[in-house]
Amino acid sequence: MTMRGSIHPTLLPENWPFSWEWLPQPAYMVGGAVRDALLGRTREYWDLDFVIPSDAVKVAQSIARHYHVGFVLLDPQRQIARVVFPQATVDFAQQEGESLEADLGRRDFTINAIAYNPHSQEIIDPLQGRADLERGIIKMVSPANLQDDPLRLMRAYRQAAQLNFTIEATTQATIQSLASHITQVAPERVRVEINYLLANSLGTFWLIKAAENNLLAPFFPNATPQSWEKLPLADTIAGLIAGNWPQLSLELQQCVRHTVKTTWLGVTKLACLVNCQPEVARQELKALTYSDAEVKAVTTALRLLPKLKSDNMSVREQYFFFQEVGNVFPATVVLALVDDTLVSAMSGDSLLTVYTLLISRYLNPNDLVAHPTKLVSGDELIIALNISPSPKLGQLLTEIAVAQAEEKISTPEEAIALAQQLLVD
Repeated sequence: MTMRGSIHPTLLPENWPFSWEWLPQPAYMVGGAVRDALLGRTREYWDLDFVIPSDAVKVAQSIARHYHVGFVLLDPQRQIARVVFPQATVDFAQQEGESLEADLGRRDFTINAIAYNPHSQEIIDPLQGRADLERGIIKMVSPANLQDDPLRLMRAYRQAAQLNFTIEATTQATIQSLASHITQVAPERVRVEINYLLANSLGTFWLIKAAENNLLAPFFPNATPQSWEKLPLADTIAGLIAGNWPQLSLELQQCVRHTVKTTWLGVTKLACLVNCQPEVARQELKALTYSDAEVKAVTTALRLLPKLKSDNMSVREQYFFFQEVGNVFPATVVLALVDDTLVSAMSGDSLLTVYTLLISRYLNPNDLVAHPTKLVSGDELIIALNISPSPKLGQLLTEIAVAQAEEKISTPEEAIALAQQLLVD
């Protein structure tokens, strides 16, 4: 069919990061970009895919050279290459099969098997993917295609979450029957799909569905039925926190690091799924190729959870807790609230009050328990006390910080006097 009326910006060649004159004829835009355009969905960062009958890598190389941008050869055998622009990635793939229709017939789901010809403004939809878009369903092209790349089994759930679609019944049954094939997939590819599902409450629903269909047991061998029950609770608690402490809510939505896409709420959910023993959890997460930063975040939350849940921490204990927990605090407090909700008859709002003091300390940059400031430096102590650098110096600085948090001292002079007394004692 030919497009009529308004055309989505993604499909307009003048909006692409390169001139369409570089495309041979025929050439087709395919995959998620076409799907999202038909749904009216826009993206800040464009991810475009083109199928070309021949010389796909050469076309990509020529475009990359002309625009002085990045070039990556993704698959030399299948002739797939990527051109990386500042605000877009563009993949060029050699057509598989004797025709475009044959190429589309090798894809995962019908909604991703739609092509757009920019030269004729024609939509090519041999598998009725557009009708499935209108129905809001994820429908497989064929069982063989899912088996050829078992990651597609997980991708069904991720796309259902991203698009707020449902998975067609036959497709879901096929996924369940092929679940054992997921172990053939490289763990890092599975991790990427899991992380998408950890990101929001729609993902939580489909992550649980994936677990029910036996796709996740190989990756979370210590997860129990109660582990999966905790995930929607984490989303509920995060919603309650948003209504009470917006700043804490913002932190939960932030990624562990700029280069690490797991959010702090995702850290909480991972902590629900792995073994509660930090060292065992570390092994599970490493097997899934999580980064050191993500592993440290999850294991820190698990290790400090008992301390957070202990009753009536003294100011001194609170000081050391905050020193250890650092920016993992938001994930740890949600984890504690999830645990408390499972074993308590109290409502979520009532449970929040248990940690109000610690949350308030964490959110107050001037709180000396959670965010201590130095009254004196190590060099100043060395001069004032006429001592040499040693481990004892660090101990003195720690005791000064604790005394300041306990409001026993507040000036440099009092800090030095305390240090002199500690040396004598």
